[in-house]
Amino acid sequence: MHSKLVVLGGGPGGYAAAFLAADEGLEVTLVEAESRLGGTCLLRGCIPSKALLHVARVVSEVRELRRDWGIEFGAAQIDLGMLRARKEKVIANLSGGLKQLAKRRNVRVIQARGVFENSTTLRLDGDHESIPAERQLTFEQCVIATGSLPAMPANFQIGSPRVMDSTGALALEDIPGSLLVVGGGYIGLEMGSVYASLGTKVSVVELTDTLLPGADRDLVAPLQRHLKHLFEERIFLGTKVGSLGERNGVIEVAFEGPNKFGTERYDRVLVAVGRRPNSRDLGLEHTQVQLDSRGFIRCDKQQRTTDPHLLAIGDVAGEPMLAHKASHEAKVAVETVQGHASSFDKAAIPAVVFTDPEIAWAGLTQDQAARDGRTVEVAVYPWLASGRAHAIGRTEGFTKWLIDPTTHRVLGCGIVGAGAGELIAEAVLAIEMGCEIQDITESVHPHPTLSETLMNAGELYLGHAVEFYKPKKA
Repeated sequence: MHSKLVVLGGGPGGYAAAFLAADEGLEVTLVEAESRLGGTCLLRGCIPSKALLHVARVVSEVRELRRDWGIEFGAAQIDLGMLRARKEKVIANLSGGLKQLAKRRNVRVIQARGVFENSTTLRLDGDHESIPAERQLTFEQCVIATGSLPAMPANFQIGSPRVMDSTGALALEDIPGSLLVVGGGYIGLEMGSVYASLGTKVSVVELTDTLLPGADRDLVAPLQRHLKHLFEERIFLGTKVGSLGERNGVIEVAFEGPNKFGTERYDRVLVAVGRRPNSRDLGLEHTQVQLDSRGFIRCDKQQRTTDPHLLAIGDVAGEPMLAHKASHEAKVAVETVQGHASSFDKAAIPAVVFTDPEIAWAGLTQDQAARDGRTVEVAVYPWLASGRAHAIGRTEGFTKWLIDPTTHRVLGCGIVGAGAGELIAEAVLAIEMGCEIQDITESVHPHPTLSETLMNAGELYLGHAVEFYKPKKA
């Protein structure tokens, strides 16, 4: 079997590349080892986790109604089977839609594990009926979109189902009485929030001295205050997990650090210490592709690797390991295959942490500016001055712009608060377009909304914020 273009991997980057190429009239074959399209993001990542986070948020809102408004609904009764079924229904609906889109676009889908025999040939492993009898697929060019896997340090691999990665946590086998989350990144905090809302006693241990090491400290502070309450002060920073062991149906954890030392027992442990690119065992040693020290495929801004027949996109092609980055790289890769002058050169790739409150940022961060010695001015608008925030009881948030003091162009934006992930899109557009802060303030924003805080932060910078007093700039 031969195809002009092969896409290896059916996640957000892979199916985007296959569909876009088919729309351009290319003959496309999509090779995916899973029985369904969607990749980690849809099948065991972004989508199911956000579905469960929605449940957690609704549970939290019910508690807030009781506390702040005197509205009582009674104790929550959780049907775990129905909760799992609803999550699976969301996945099935979306993956089924992708299957139909592939069929309508005449994208040939082969369910197999592809391994490179050379730079223009894949060996197809598996037993699905879509695999050709010769078990080989030749091509002119291939887009590698194999994604990433949860990282599991060797000393945590004790062969117990009670020690989970993110995939295991999303399976919701039960609601454990106690759960230790190893890692204070976004995956651990999101899943920890879900389990805590369902009634689990959650603890978090993080090796560094802060949660969410990649985000600005001021953005993390409101979230950390909320999580201290949700996790009942069981957040251990600057602490190492020395070892794990299963005894009598529980996991014994040895802590080493100034904030936690000794041994504790937990019903389950979630290891969320990051992800690694899925570049192993692909047969890349039979090609001219080069990997960096962390296992990412080296590629240029056109998504071309060091092998002229192969391109790479998404998590396997480098950080940030985000689905929306992968889908945009897919577009660049397809245009490169067609010979167009295209490149992936974005000024702002948004990052969102879907905790409660949410955290989102795009463009230059305050920590990056400090490390690079770059002079910026920061305009922060506290949501305590927002009517909408007061109306929904979410005044803990704020919106900030990072602004070039000479040109007044917006360089970055950070938001913490309810719906921050939705609000950050305006900032991404402004940064990509090279807007000045006055472009933001002169755009009429609807009232009362949290989107106004983007305009209000700009007005605060210019010295004429209506709901906040600050001396006007000269």
